[in-house]
Amino acid sequence: VLSRAMAALGTYRCIECNREAAELYRDYQRGVLRISICKSCQKPVDKYIEYDPVIILINAILCKAQAYRHILFNTKINIHGKLCVFCLLCEAYLRWLQLQDSSQNTDPDDLIRYAKEWDFYRMFGIASLEQTSFLVGIFITLWWMRPEMLKTKSDFILLLKALLLSSYGKLLLIPAVIWEHDYTPLCLAFIKVFVLISNSQAIRVTLNLNRMLPWLAIFFGLTLENGVVYLFQKMGWDV
Repeated sequence: VLSRAMAALGTYRCIECNREAAELYRDYQRGVLRISICKSCQKPVDKYIEYDPVIILINAILCKAQAYRHILFNTKINIHGKLCVFCLLCEAYLRWLQLQDSSQNTDPDDLIRYAKEWDFYRMFGIASLEQTSFLVGIFITLWWMRPEMLKTKSDFILLLKALLLSSYGKLLLIPAVIWEHDYTPLCLAFIKVFVLISNSQAIRVTLNLNRMLPWLAIFFGLTLENGVVYLFQKMGWDV
C-alpha cells in the first residue's frame, strides 16, 4: 500500500545519500521482502521501513538526517497542518497563562471572563502572525540565495511541510508549564533552541544543503519574527 501511494506521488529518496530511488523494497511473494540497495552509495535505500515507529521518533529527536529523509520522502504523512495548529494552540495557551498570572483581577464577572477568553484568541492570532513571519523570512532568504532550489510550487510545499513537521518540539511547552518549576524559563529556552535545530535540519535535508545556509535562513526568519513582536509592543499589546 505504501509503495503504491508513494509511486503515485513520485520517486523515493535514499536516506543515506539523498539520491532518488525507484523502490524501497522488492516483494518476492509469500512474505519474502528484500530492501532495495541504492545504486549510488550501495547502502539500503531506507532501513527505517523495518524499524519500530518509536525508534524512528527517537532518531528524529536526535535530529538524524536519515530519519528526516525517511519521514519527509519515504512516508505519506499529512498531519503537518493539524500539527501546526496544535503547536500554535500550545504557544497561545502558554502566553495566555503568563498574561493571567501577571493580572491580579480575580473578579468572576462575565465581562471579565469574556475578556480573558478574548485574550486567548488574541494570543493565538499573534502566535500565528509570528510563525508566518518566521516562515516568510526563511523562504525569502532561501529564494534569494538559492533560487534554483525553489523553482516550483511543489518545492515550496515540501519545504513548508518539512518546517511545520520539524516544529513538533513546541508540543513540549504544555508539560513544561503544567509541571512548573524554578527551571521552567530555562526549559522553555531549551525547547526554543531544539525547535530551531530541528527546523535547520529539515531545511538541510529537504534542499540537500550544507549547515550554514539553513542557519542563515533561520536567522533572517527570527529577525523578521522579532520585528513583528516589536511592532506589537509598540502598539501597546502584551505578547
